[in-house]
Amino acid sequence: MFRAPLNLFRVLAVAEAISWTLLIAGLIVRATTDLAVAVTVGGGIHGFMFLSYGATAVLVAKNQRWGAWPTIVAIASAVIPYATIPTELWLHRSGRLAGAWRLQATEDPRDAAWHDRLMRWFLNRAWLLAVLIAVAVVALYVALLLVGPPGGRD
Repeated sequence: MFRAPLNLFRVLAVAEAISWTLLIAGLIVRATTDLAVAVTVGGGIHGFMFLSYGATAVLVAKNQRWGAWPTIVAIASAVIPYATIPTELWLHRSGRLAGAWRLQATEDPRDAAWHDRLMRWFLNRAWLLAVLIAVAVVALYVALLLVGPPGGRD
């Protein structure tokens, strides 16, 4: 399913945008019916998708060898409602999502760096990488839940 960085990035960009809809809908429901659980559910889903998208953006940026600017734009786009979709379109049209996962070393001198070798090792064990990223996202999500929601508790 995610045989190329484009596929993974696109799915997460759309999912993050959809999660904005759930959060906004939860806010509207809370404002009109005083049902606070709507924000808890929508906000929880959005928070998890926000972190998942951020992790995906970092992984794809490393694989595609983006510079600082596209990486910052990709990550920051998750803060603005629905901005991940135009960001994905921009990255795709500019060729930054073209190509496959870098599973093999090439003649490029950057491939000799320890972090590139480590990334290739994990990319060749995609299930392990997916589990490690999922565990990291869940751990960060739980830590943020323990700290409390943005804006504090009611």
